[in-house]
Amino acid sequence: MPPGMSRKWAGWPLLILLASAPDALRAQPEQPEPGPPLAAEAPNLPYRATVKATGDDNLDRLLRLSSGLIALQERAPTDAEGVVSRIGAEAEKLRPALESEGYWAGQVEVVAPGGSLTPAALAAQPAPLALEIRVTPGPRYTFRNIQTLGGGPPVAVTPGEPARAEVVIVAQEAAWNAMRLDGRPLARIDRSVTVDHGARAMDITFTEQPGPRAEFAMPQVAGTERVDPEVVRRVAALRLAERGFLPARLDQARADVSALGPFSQVRVDQATALDAQGRLPVTVTVRERPFRAINASAGYETNFGARLGLSWEHRNVLGGAENLRVEGEVSRIGSDLDRMNARAAVIWRQPLPLGYVGTAVGSLSFVRERLDSYDRDAAIFSLLYERRLSDRWTLSTGPVGEVGQSAPSGGRLEAYQIAGFTGQLRYDSTDSALDPRRGIRALGSITPSYAFTESTAFMPLRISGSTYFDLSGGGRTILAMRAGFGSLLNGTANTVPPSQRFYAGGGGSVRGYDFQSIGPRDARGKPAGGASLLEGSIELRQRFGSSYGAVAFVDAGAVGTSAGAPTDEVRVGAGVGARYYTPIGPIRADVAIPLVRQQGSGSFGFYVGIGHAF
Repeated sequence: MPPGMSRKWAGWPLLILLASAPDALRAQPEQPEPGPPLAAEAPNLPYRATVKATGDDNLDRLLRLSSGLIALQERAPTDAEGVVSRIGAEAEKLRPALESEGYWAGQVEVVAPGGSLTPAALAAQPAPLALEIRVTPGPRYTFRNIQTLGGGPPVAVTPGEPARAEVVIVAQEAAWNAMRLDGRPLARIDRSVTVDHGARAMDITFTEQPGPRAEFAMPQVAGTERVDPEVVRRVAALRLAERGFLPARLDQARADVSALGPFSQVRVDQATALDAQGRLPVTVTVRERPFRAINASAGYETNFGARLGLSWEHRNVLGGAENLRVEGEVSRIGSDLDRMNARAAVIWRQPLPLGYVGTAVGSLSFVRERLDSYDRDAAIFSLLYERRLSDRWTLSTGPVGEVGQSAPSGGRLEAYQIAGFTGQLRYDSTDSALDPRRGIRALGSITPSYAFTESTAFMPLRISGSTYFDLSGGGRTILAMRAGFGSLLNGTANTVPPSQRFYAGGGGSVRGYDFQSIGPRDARGKPAGGASLLEGSIELRQRFGSSYGAVAFVDAGAVGTSAGAPTDEVRVGAGVGARYYTPIGPIRADVAIPLVRQQGSGSFGFYVGIGHAF
C-alpha cells in the first residue's frame, strides 16, 4: 500500500499482494516443532490438491494462489501427519480470498478418497493422494454505507456493488493520488470497515488528511563514492528544488540521475514531514556500478560479409559523471582488402553543460566506406545538446559537419564538405531496450545543410517508428511493426554527395535484398541512391522455453527520385528466423527471399547479429 494510506482491516491488501507475488512469497515450508526423537522417520505422503470450480473464475484463481495445500505439495513434501495438519489449516488460509471477493460466509471442505482424514486412512490410499478442496462461497455481500470525511476528494465506492477488496483499494488509491496531484505530498487516507453479517452488507468510512501544499527542498544525496555528489544534487535539483510538489517530478528526477550513467540503481525518496520552512525534503540514493566497460558486437550479411565491432567506455572520467566512449568497427570482412570498411569514433558526454539541465554530446568519427553504391573517406563531427523532456521524450539539437572525399563505387574520389544544424526528437515507451514486448519507439530528425562543393542547400528529413504488442499477455508472443520515411527536401539526389542520399535493402532495412540494392541505379547498374525513402516491416516473434524463439516477417521498401513518398517499384521480402535469448539481448539468425526480384540483388539473404532487427 502506498505511503499515506492505512486501514483497520488488513486482509485485503494481503490478498492483492498475494495474487502477484512469486510462489516463494505465498507460502513458506512449515518448520517442524521440536519433539522427542522418533524411532523411525515416517515416509512422505505425496499428494495432489485441486480446487473444485465455484463458478467464479476470479475467486477460483485467488483460492489456488492462497491454498497452503497447493503451495507446499511440490516444494515441501511431508508425511501423513503433516498432510492432516495442512488440511486442518486450509480453511483459515482460504478465508481471506473469500472475503476479498465479498464472500464473508463461505465454507471450506477438503475431501479425500474414502472420506476419512486420519493419518492412517490417508496413508493407506494410493499415491499420489488426491485431495479436492471444495469451497461453498455462500451469499455475496455488498457495499452499503460509504462515507468520506476530512474534506478531500470522495472515494468512489458505489453502494450496492459486490464488496470486493480490489474495488476499495483502487478507489482509495485514486483519491490519494488526486490529493498528491494537487500538490499535497503528505496526503493520507485511513479507512474503517464494518461487516454486518445479518444484512450481508459492508460499511466503510474513509478519513482523509489532505495536508498542506508544499514545494520541494534542495535534494540530499546518499550512496556516492567516487562520483561527485554535487553533480547528482544539481541534476535532481533542476527538476525539484523550489518547485511545487508533483509525483511526476520525482520520477523525472530519478530518470535524469539514471541517465548520467555511473549508477546501477537510483531511488528518490520523499520525507514523511515538512522542514521548518514548509518544504518537502527529498533524498536521492544511488549505487555506483563499475565505470569501465568493454563491449563487442558481430554480425554477418549475405553479399556484405562479416562485421566486427569493439568499444571501450568510461562512465566517470573526471569524477563528475563524464562519459568517454571509444568505438571501432570493421565490416565487409571477407572482401578484398581494398573493399573493406572501417570506422573509428570518439564520443564525449558532459552532464550539465554550462550549468544547464541536459547533456552536451560531442562526437568525432572517421569512416572508410567501400560500398556498391559509393566510396567515401570522411571525418564526421557533431556537437549536440541533449535534454530529457520527460521519461519518454528526449530532444537533441546542435551543429553537424562532414569533410572528406567520395565518389560512385570504384570511381575517383573528390573532395566535399557539408555543414548543418540538426534537430532530433525521440520517444520511447517500451518496456525493454533489448527485447521490447510492448510500447512505442519513434524518432524524427530534420537537418538543414549546405554542401559547399556543390553549392547546394538541402534538408534531409527522417521519421521512423516501431511498436510492439504482447499478444499472449505473458511476453511469449509479440507482434512487432516498423515504419520509416525519409525525404531530401529542397534538393535532388544528384545535387548532394552520395552519402546524403537514401538507400534501402539489407538486414536493417528490407531483408531478402542485398545491402542498399533497392532504388535507382546509375549507368553501370550500381545503386545510385534517391531523394526519398519509404519502409515498413511486420514481424511475429514467438518464444519457446526460456531461451529459444522463432520469428516470421515481411519487409517492404522503396526509394524514389523525388522528395515525395515513393510508392512505385516497392520491393517486398519475407522470411523466418531463429532467436537465442541472452542477458545482452537475443542472438538473431534470419533468412529471407525477395518476393519481387531486383536487378543486381541475390536470390536470398542470410543475416546474423545481436539484437532484434528492430
